[in-house]
Order: sequence, then C-alpha cells, then structure tokens
Amino acid sequence: MKNYDVRDMSLAKEGKLRIDWAGKEMPVVRLIKERFGREKPLKGVRISACLHITTETANLALALKEGGAQVVLCASNPLSTQDDAAAALVDYGVPVNAIKGEDNKTYYKHIVTALKHKPHITMDDGADLVSTLHKDYTKLAASVIGGTEETTTGVIRLRNMARAGKLIYPII
Repeated sequence: MKNYDVRDMSLAKEGKLRIDWAGKEMPVVRLIKERFGREKPLKGVRISACLHITTETANLALALKEGGAQVVLCASNPLSTQDDAAAALVDYGVPVNAIKGEDNKTYYKHIVTALKHKPHITMDDGADLVSTLHKDYTKLAASVIGGTEETTTGVIRLRNMARAGKLIYPII
C-alpha cells in the first residue's frame, strides 16, 4: 500500500546527493544520528511531522528513523518543499506527503495522512498539524504524549488553545 504522495520518485537520486551534502554541514545532527543508531531511544515511537520538506529536515527525519522512530512527514509550507528531498526520503523508507506548490485541499489531505499514522509525538511548524488534530481528531489527540512547535506564529496559536483549555497534550 502506497503511504506517500510526492511529485516524482525519479528525483530521489538527486535528492539523496543533496541530503548527503546538507548532512555534512550538520555535525550535531550527524552525531545524534550515530548515537541513535546505537541506542535506538525512539524504538516503536510514531512521529508525525508537518515541517518544511528540505534537505535539512530530511537529515532530521533520518536521524529520528535511525533512533527507531516511525516517521511520517507532510509539508508545513508547500512553497518550500524540495521535491527531490521528498522523493529521496520515501526511497529511504520515510513516508512523505508533500508536493511543491500543492493546493490547499491537497495540503490538508496530506496533514490528515500524517495524522492517520496515529502519532505518539507531533512536530509542527505553524501548528496546522496540531490544530487539525485537536479540531477533527480529538480522540487521537488523547494518545499523543507530546510535541514540538518551531515558529512564533505556531506558539501563539498553541498558547491561545492552552488559555482556552483546549490544548490536550504538552508541546515545547
């Protein structure tokens, strides 16, 4: 069963070269990936992430996978998606649902696909994943143990949810 949606899998070879190049400029992520490879601290943990699909994010996702996590990605910004990196991640065994320039309907379809992964942890950039989870998948949100948010806009949205008593799980 196909668990990804990317523009063109023939871009994977180029994407792998660019991911490798970016990884050489990310020594801390490389060290974490090596450690995770030995220790497997995330074994069995499901992570759904709505992030910029770039070579840098690819290195993060591969480090999490090396640590034993089952990672599914979707795009937080369709205009920043690097289609070659998305295809390469799929080839590496990380399901990605992101297409550069995807329309709004496809964007939210991809978010739902990431949520169907039934995450234990969410990683978000802008809080669209978490907002959709809390709005349309509240039963699923109850099984999430925590998450991350990386943008000021997302933090503002999440703080408003927390003040309203609607944030179901902790997010850093």
